[in-house]
Amino acid sequence: MKPTVLCPGSFDPITLGHVDIITRARDLFGSVLVGVGRNDQKKYLFGDERIDLVRGAVADLDGVEVAEIDGLLADFCAQRGITAVVKGLRFGADFDFELQMAHMNHGLTGLETVLLPAAEQHVTLSSTILRTVMKLHGDVTRYVPDNVARAIAQRTWD
Repeated sequence: MKPTVLCPGSFDPITLGHVDIITRARDLFGSVLVGVGRNDQKKYLFGDERIDLVRGAVADLDGVEVAEIDGLLADFCAQRGITAVVKGLRFGADFDFELQMAHMNHGLTGLETVLLPAAEQHVTLSSTILRTVMKLHGDVTRYVPDNVARAIAQRTWD
């Protein structure tokens, strides 16, 4: 059996670009655990709802599970016997950050990192930009899974 890999992120919100990376990781490795990060230092737009939104977005993907990450990613993986993480790359700044994280995680526990280039149609997609557009009442439905689009439609923005 192929090993389970982790696809970690804050997923605030999960986008079609994220779902594409998760799907491709599952196709490569057989099964994927999607880790939704929790950092008490961050203020998330969707808060704890992010876990349910991720679960809904990947519900139709066999071999994909979702869990919350609280603490160091390397420790989370070590506790579960996960030996590799899969991350998506959009452009230069992503590579610089992900390379630093890959070296740190490998140094901590030997965790390997696999970097997948974003699909062409998702290469400029960013949760940060989507949050800004949402707050200004712009339509982001073509960039997010249907369950996320429904959650956005139900929200009122300050």
